[in-house]
Amino acid sequence: MNIRYLSDYSIPRPSLDQGTEEQRKSVQAIIEDVRQNGDQAVKSYTAQFDGAELSSLKVEDDEMDAAVLEMDEETWSVLNEAAANITAFHERQIQQSWMTTQKNGTILGQKVTPLDAVGIYVPGGTAAYPSSVLMNAIPAQVAGVKRVVMVTPPGPDGRVPAGVLAAARLAGVREIYKIGGAQAIAALAYGTQSVERVDKITGPGNIYVALAKREVFGIVDIDMIAGPSDITVLADHTAHAKEVAADLLSQAEHGELSQANLVTTSEELAEAVSKEVRLQLEDLPRKEIAEAAINEQSAIYVAQSLEEAIQAVNQIAPEHLEIQLEHAMETVGKIRHAGAIFVGRYSSEPIGDYFAGPNHTLPTSGTARFSSPLSVEDFVKKSSIIAYSEEAFVENAEKVAHFARLEGLEAHARAVEARFSNRR
Repeated sequence: MNIRYLSDYSIPRPSLDQGTEEQRKSVQAIIEDVRQNGDQAVKSYTAQFDGAELSSLKVEDDEMDAAVLEMDEETWSVLNEAAANITAFHERQIQQSWMTTQKNGTILGQKVTPLDAVGIYVPGGTAAYPSSVLMNAIPAQVAGVKRVVMVTPPGPDGRVPAGVLAAARLAGVREIYKIGGAQAIAALAYGTQSVERVDKITGPGNIYVALAKREVFGIVDIDMIAGPSDITVLADHTAHAKEVAADLLSQAEHGELSQANLVTTSEELAEAVSKEVRLQLEDLPRKEIAEAAINEQSAIYVAQSLEEAIQAVNQIAPEHLEIQLEHAMETVGKIRHAGAIFVGRYSSEPIGDYFAGPNHTLPTSGTARFSSPLSVEDFVKKSSIIAYSEEAFVENAEKVAHFARLEGLEAHARAVEARFSNRR
């Protein structure tokens, strides 16, 4: 890995990959085709991009039953325990509707309502992601969403990986379609003969999925535009090079555009981690992918002080931040920008990906500066409640009319004043 010294190098602020003009036009064409031609277009793209000729897009109950039966006892037990942890964490995020009554009789409040229908996208391609099913579906179920729809690309054999279907069964998802890519996003946003449209789309995907989500935003809501996965490890001389290298590679193997950075106050650790990464790459099954991410996207940054290192971390605003310092917990309060913070030697990033409970759908590409992890709040909407009393109206109507005329909106002012003439 490249080693850079922060005293001589300024880390650029990450930016979300917007895709090429050709990719954007391709996505726009796919969306319009699905909008106009529905299932016919979806099946055509599924054959073209996934190599699967499908007569039906829907996953039938017997396919889900078979997937569950394929699970060995240990795998099913692990999935169940992970789901329980994820559920327990997200249940603490539930918000209640509330109202307050003022002395003059006015009632103000907020009504929290679950969304009617959401679509969750589960990536396929180079890997299967049962964890994405749990992380997207469980918060929706906890929020009380009536209809949770899952889309995921099939393999050339027309099947969805058993682990993905088993996780869906565990998370309470019963409506699943074998659709991937931009065509899946279009089907969820506009509906087809088989797929009823939804109100919001969540879940990560490749650049075409990200661009499609951007295109349909406004027709539906979306969780975020997810870029390549990234991790930053903040470490000092007490960290273990072998463990740091392994954690960096855990994200590098996601894709060639993934980013894995180490920010450290120890030159000795920097050198040791650089060597260890090369060593561990040798027998990694996804070596080519991880090596490209390490060589092209990642770096080791050496800081002269912990304060300089923390400043660099906040500049990166990582999706995943591991703090491997002698006094790790004391540093948490100084971190302003990170999607998820893993504190201490034993809080390896995959613990959060699969099992601990917090959501692993996180802001990428520096968007942790203003974004949060996926949560129950993403699956509800809020309505304000205003019940003004007569006393409050009399006290404030002239002020409201004055404010309306300040903005040149006479009808607003008259709407308030009309109630004076009608008062008995």
